[in-house]
Amino acid sequence: MSTTAAATATSADLVGAYSLYTCKIENEAQQAFDEAIKGILSVKYTPVAVSQQVVAGLNYRFFCNSQSVSPFPHNAAAIVSIYKPLNGNAHITGIYAIPQ
Repeated sequence: MSTTAAATATSADLVGAYSLYTCKIENEAQQAFDEAIKGILSVKYTPVAVSQQVVAGLNYRFFCNSQSVSPFPHNAAAIVSIYKPLNGNAHITGIYAIPQ
């Protein structure tokens, strides 16, 4: 690949790279999200956009609005990383708060 081509390559062109974020969350991604976060009770995460990476399964990064479940809720944003293996349940691999 030439230097010019490398400079103009998109993330979709790069093997193993995450896709660009999209606000259109497909059913498969939404199901993985719902499956992975079902046990979280103290914070409500609402996905706004998703990026994915094809591996032996799928890695997802969900950009989420987050709200603490408390009498005085705190609103914030977070990236919720989820891995969905080819066989098995989706699970959270990390939650990263976005500094305000």
